[in-house]
Amino acid sequence: MARSIIPNQSRRLSERELEVLRLLVDGCSNPEIAAALYLSPNTVKTHVKSIMNKFGVNDRVRTAVFALRNGVI
Repeated sequence: MARSIIPNQSRRLSERELEVLRLLVDGCSNPEIAAALYLSPNTVKTHVKSIMNKFGVNDRVRTAVFALRNGVI
């Protein structure tokens, strides 16, 4: 279960994390996100892990659900 959201949760994410999150919510894989943003897959993996840590979730689906339910995206 996700932690409760604090006001302006999206401010905790960097601009790059928001870009990664938008593509993750759209269903893109790490290699697809990497290609779209001209990043290495390992960099994308790091961003995804950071987003999940900030949201207090353990997988990509919960990350997307959290972002949509809480108005981050």
